[in-house]
Parts: sequence; structure tokens; C-alpha cells
Amino acid sequence: MIRTINIGSYISVQGMFLRQLPDGKVAVRVGDKTFVGTPVGNDQAA
Repeated sequence: MIRTINIGSYISVQGMFLRQLPDGKVAVRVGDKTFVGTPVGNDQAA
């Protein structure tokens, strides 16, 4: 499943969902890199 996250005030990343972290952040994979940030959209209510 593809998810979009914010990793800064002006930077969003879209990639394959890896895991939900205990603090509410989400990890996604883009190529060989992993990014962690806050979910965008309806995911924030979960």
C-alpha cells in the first residue's frame, strides 16, 4: 500500500508502507531508502 508522509514543513514523501511507529509516525520505503514522518490525510485520525 502506498502512503504519503510529511517529513518537514515543506517536504512530503510517497512510498510503500513499512510500519506504524508507537509515536504515531509512519515509515515508508522509496527505492532503497526509508523515510519516517507524520501521515497525511485521513491517516492522521487513526
